[in-house]
Amino acid sequence: MKVNVVDHPLVKHKLTIMRQTDTGPKEFRELLKEITLLIAYEATRHIEIFETEIETPLETTKGYYINDKDVVIVPILRAGLGMADGILQLLPNASVGHIGIYRDPKTLEAIEYYSKLPSLKQTSQIFVLDPMLATGVSSVKAIEIVKEHGGKKIVLVTLIASPEGVRVVNEHCPDVIIYTASLDRKLNDKGYILPGLGDAGDRLFRTK
Repeated sequence: MKVNVVDHPLVKHKLTIMRQTDTGPKEFRELLKEITLLIAYEATRHIEIFETEIETPLETTKGYYINDKDVVIVPILRAGLGMADGILQLLPNASVGHIGIYRDPKTLEAIEYYSKLPSLKQTSQIFVLDPMLATGVSSVKAIEIVKEHGGKKIVLVTLIASPEGVRVVNEHCPDVIIYTASLDRKLNDKGYILPGLGDAGDRLFRTK
């Protein structure tokens, strides 16, 4: 399996609180944003930098910058919305697209119901956001949509991943890099991650 697990102590601490049943939506949202920022710090490690010349108070020297206007963030609705602000805090000039996908509860197939993406170039660094990489079908569907619009450089950022989901993304999208806070044990017979944290969307928006 090809997956990058960001197991920093702060990530482990915050994720432990998120997993707990009695953690309410306000705290859940705040923690998701904070963990996403920490994961994004690692997920942007390979991002292209450009050299420039700057003046310090003492002399001229070389400096470096990233073109965050060529960064595109694509949260998968609904739960991916909770991750967007974490990356935007690091890359405030990034463009934001949205992809709406739901998983059919009977077939577990990914069904697209909405897609609105900014212009994508071959050089665009794209971050697809999906908090729970469970069966992997929603992430693969979103990645396929991004590729259909011209996206090439794609990173999948997720909060919790299952081994099954990672394998599906590796198989169908071998060029996509995956970053997650935790690689959990397995899926149950309903396609939920164990031990997981339940339905991230429901916990974010208190819809159950």
